[in-house]
Amino acid sequence: MEEFSVPAVVKADPDANATDLLLARAAATPDAPLFAVPDGDGWSEITVAEFLHRVRATAKGLIANGIKPGDKIGFMCKTRYEWTVVDFATWFAGAILVPIYETSAPSQVQWNLSDSGAVAVILETADHFAKFDEVHPDLPLINQVWQIDLGDLDKIVASGSAVSDEALEAARSSASGSDLATLIYTSGTTGRPKGCMLTHSNFVELSRNAGVAMKEMLEPGASTLLFITTAHIFARFISVLCVHAGVKVGHQSDTKKLLTSLGSFRPTFLLAVPRVFEKVYNSSEQKAETGGKGSIFRKAAATAIEHSVALDEGKVPLGLRLRFALFDRLVLSKIRQAMGGRVQYAVSGSAPLGHRLGHFYRSLGIKILEGYGLTETTAPATVNLVSKFKIGTVGPALPGVGVRIADDGEIQVSGINVFAGYWNNEEATREAMDGVWFKTGDMGAFDSDGFLAITGRKKEIIVTAAGKNVAPAVLEDPIRANPLVGQVIVVGDQKPFISALITLDPEMLPVWLGNNGQSPRLTLAEAAQNPAVLAEIQRAVDDANSSVSRAESIRKFVVLSDDLTEDSGHLTPKLTIKRNVILKDFADDVERIYQAAPATEGQSLIL
Repeated sequence: MEEFSVPAVVKADPDANATDLLLARAAATPDAPLFAVPDGDGWSEITVAEFLHRVRATAKGLIANGIKPGDKIGFMCKTRYEWTVVDFATWFAGAILVPIYETSAPSQVQWNLSDSGAVAVILETADHFAKFDEVHPDLPLINQVWQIDLGDLDKIVASGSAVSDEALEAARSSASGSDLATLIYTSGTTGRPKGCMLTHSNFVELSRNAGVAMKEMLEPGASTLLFITTAHIFARFISVLCVHAGVKVGHQSDTKKLLTSLGSFRPTFLLAVPRVFEKVYNSSEQKAETGGKGSIFRKAAATAIEHSVALDEGKVPLGLRLRFALFDRLVLSKIRQAMGGRVQYAVSGSAPLGHRLGHFYRSLGIKILEGYGLTETTAPATVNLVSKFKIGTVGPALPGVGVRIADDGEIQVSGINVFAGYWNNEEATREAMDGVWFKTGDMGAFDSDGFLAITGRKKEIIVTAAGKNVAPAVLEDPIRANPLVGQVIVVGDQKPFISALITLDPEMLPVWLGNNGQSPRLTLAEAAQNPAVLAEIQRAVDDANSSVSRAESIRKFVVLSDDLTEDSGHLTPKLTIKRNVILKDFADDVERIYQAAPATEGQSLIL
């Protein structure tokens, strides 16, 4: 059993809770900007002191409305400044936040609120209220309901004017490090969602240690624009880390406005999932194709990747340096400017990024610090650092964290970031833990320097009828990189060969069709049977097959006429596929693949 553990670099404080991070920041830099909110075409800054004042006033209002230390408050809201106000105000009131994803169905809202025992709920929109109202009769413990769009946060603040500073301080200091800070429910890809119990120490100690390990990214003047959901632990932890480190944060939940916001906010680092980096690359390529410069873009991209690989090898030949300088001026600098012009780093998680994109963005001037973690590990367990960085890995363990590979290849994690267990579910907690080690269910391997690489998901390993073990991600990731492809689901468990369900990217499809002599008005269903589209998907499948053995290769694929989305119930909030749900909903399509006549390698099948 191979293990790499990194000692904590900050002495633990078992009495500290998450509010202490904000108080320490206010003591250090009260007048520094901590947030910026949209203001016309620009942004209006909010200082640390102003944020702390709003948090305290909101916390007093919660207390005035009967919220007591240890109470749980449900919260459904998009990514915006008020999210973090409510987060810290809940902690200042001594209470526990229970985030609910905006896309949750009424039944999921009901489960999260009832299982957690929440006594109040804060909703953002009328749509959120409608979901809650449908199940409100089944939630007798909920005695307070607030809606942000109706101005209820201001009403909460106004109601707390009579609460004394002493009462607020008593509530704020009521929690110690080992106490529950939040309940985050897993996406529930298999069965009922489980409430992950994250403690104040999980946030405090991980923030303090990550702040040291990632100091170059978080240095004074750093800023980030958050656009992925703060209800997920990935963005939630980064939000808390930014408060601790004094990083200025802006928010843009509407991805259609993301490029405009990047241009005006001009962040120094980003937080995103690999699909975002793929889309930026693919849309840039197709835009160049539309303008008759597709060949130049592809040469620039190939040169960028070659340049980054040469940097890793320690020597960049003169000819490559000159070629790279030319393409950087003609092509790469324009992509850099489109992302605001100041982005130096990006933190990527939730799925493998791949060597190609890692090298491309590094030559773009953006070091993608790929990391690994789960809700149960308060997000990061490992992450590439500015000073310890290897493309194709998810980095070394963070300070205070231990990572080991069990005999069967499973990744296990221990340390300051590991959760306290599953709420009301001792059986699931016992199954997930081996002593102090959390069993992630993911498979991985270390290199000699302790950098972790993810090789697959333990429960997703496909075993064909011939007994061949196949990790789906090895095939899915390169196919998904194609601009036409939305999602890929490799199938073949106990089947005679490997096949795949593939969907088209509805945003990129019309652009690609127009660039390739096809009608851009084709529907997804029509495009799924279009010969040119099928030929392009065939090429992507062939490329993926070239990196595996014949027994592991995709022999047939089907292009579905449906889009897989979070709203359809097929993607998690972090845009990863719910494999079991998809296989259930498209079981008939899978069966027809194997009932059809035998196919040659990678052949498409029109159903």
